[in-house]
Amino acid sequence: MSELAELMERFRRGAELLAMSTTGAAGPELDFAPEGKWSVRQIACHLADTEAVWVMRFRQTIAEENPTIAAFDQNAWAEKLDYKRRKISQALEQFRVLRSENFELLKEFPETEFERKGTHTKRGPMSLLEMLKLSTEHLERHVQQIRGVRTEYKESRKSEVRSQKSES
Repeated sequence: MSELAELMERFRRGAELLAMSTTGAAGPELDFAPEGKWSVRQIACHLADTEAVWVMRFRQTIAEENPTIAAFDQNAWAEKLDYKRRKISQALEQFRVLRSENFELLKEFPETEFERKGTHTKRGPMSLLEMLKLSTEHLERHVQQIRGVRTEYKESRKSEVRSQKSES
C-alpha cells in the first residue's frame, strides 16, 4: 500500500475513530475538563469546525493556483461559537458528513496532484498531501486527548467515591 493510500484510509476512518472515542460519554463526563484542557464536548466541536475549515482548504488548493490558506484562532472559535453548550451529537454528525465529503473529493484525485500547494498564513507553503497528513494526524491526536480526558474523569469519580466512603 502506498503512503498516500495508507494516509487516505486513516483519513477515511476518522469519523469512526471519533465516534468510538466518544461512545458512552454522557452527562457530566462530556463536560469534565481537566485543568487547562478542553472537555470531550469541546474537542468534538473543535473537530467538527476544523473539518469545515478543511472543506475550504482542500477545495482552494485543488481549484486555485497557490491560494492563501488562512489560519484561525481555535480558542476564539471555542469561546465565540460556544463549544461548552453545543450538542455533541450534532458535532459528531457534522464531522462525519464533512469528513465523508472531503474523502469523496480526494479519493479519486490523481496522486501527482497531491503536490499542489497553498500558502498557509502561519505555516507557509503546504502541499495538498501535507494538508491531508495534518488533517489526519490532528484528528488522531484529539481522539487520544478524548480518551485521556475520559480516563481522568473516571479516575476523579473513583477518588470521589473513595473519599465519600472514608467519610462514612
